[in-house]
Amino acid sequence: MTDLSLYRNIGIFAHVDAGKTTTTERILKLTGKIHKIGEVHDGAATTDFMEQEQERGITIQSAATTCFWKDYRFNIIDTPGHVDFTIEVYRSLKVLDGGIGVFCGSGGVEPQSETNWRYANDSKVSRVIYVNKLDRTGADFYRVVKQVQDVLGAVPVVMTLPIGTEDEFVGVVDLLTEKAWIWDNSGDPMNYEITDVPANMLEDVKKWRAELIEKVVDQDDDVMEKYLEGEEPDIETLKRCIRKGAIKMDFFPTFCGSSFKNKGVQLVLDGVIDYLPCPTEVNPQPEVDLEGNETGNFAIVDPNRPLRALAFKIMDDRYGALTFLRIYSGRLEKGTNVLNTFTGKTERIGRIVEMHADNRAEIDSAQAGDIVAVLGMKNVQTGHTLCDPKEPAT
Repeated sequence: MTDLSLYRNIGIFAHVDAGKTTTTERILKLTGKIHKIGEVHDGAATTDFMEQEQERGITIQSAATTCFWKDYRFNIIDTPGHVDFTIEVYRSLKVLDGGIGVFCGSGGVEPQSETNWRYANDSKVSRVIYVNKLDRTGADFYRVVKQVQDVLGAVPVVMTLPIGTEDEFVGVVDLLTEKAWIWDNSGDPMNYEITDVPANMLEDVKKWRAELIEKVVDQDDDVMEKYLEGEEPDIETLKRCIRKGAIKMDFFPTFCGSSFKNKGVQLVLDGVIDYLPCPTEVNPQPEVDLEGNETGNFAIVDPNRPLRALAFKIMDDRYGALTFLRIYSGRLEKGTNVLNTFTGKTERIGRIVEMHADNRAEIDSAQAGDIVAVLGMKNVQTGHTLCDPKEPAT
């Protein structure tokens, strides 16, 4: 794959127990990456592969995986929610282009959600919001939306409304298409039907759709002008405005569902494609010298430019040290030498692997936009930049 517009590098972050890993598991199932859903409480979730994670039912370290949805390549990092492992979230956010902020439908905006949200703001990461666990007792989607405004000071743009609540939560209404997605109780995320909006929700849908349009039309003066003259924009125009505002972080498209009950996740995936940026739409990373001062150059995301890659995580496993890299520009090829600008030494690239939690697939090369791991690097630490020895990053 070389078309960077089809890449989405995203992280999933939230307070502990809001359902990040369960959401990741559903994404892997929907995209065909796994065939059987593993539950966190059974110690069987794909991205919780450490023994300690399986025993405790929590995520301790960030795990990376790659999957495909509607021809788009998703590089996903599932991050921990516990305050003790916050550094894992911070490192991951540094190399991501977008994120899914998961909030618990009953717990709402919790302390670690705030911390991670602030980190994402610092790292200028565009996000969609996903209010999860709407099947739980005490779940209230509208309360969580209000908390996002009041506690985080963010502007949510509601994209889907829940049909029913707690035990009676059966699906969601897509406000753009004004259609209801209703799942059965088989537990299969693919068992749903798209129908008309339930009669008792017509007023709510009308109100929230009008609010959605009002929040997004000011992204385009022409659309705004026509709207004020009484002409409602079509769905494609609305999507374009939402995408523009979401990438600028003027507002955050907000979805709802229940990952555990397999309801609503498809619309979140579509939202990632429609509203989160591809690697070339994000402001390029500034290059810095060894003292940390910006040089005025930027690592433009382009496979044909000199190599620039950042080591953002190092993990020991049974085969030795794995160095996780986000490639910003150029290509990384097996058997070539790269320069570590921090140590001034060159390192040979041995095996390059694409990670799926703790499983790996060997590849011969990777390009700008990719997140991969390299085996056996000797002197590379987190935060080190690797580059082309002939054209070093200053």
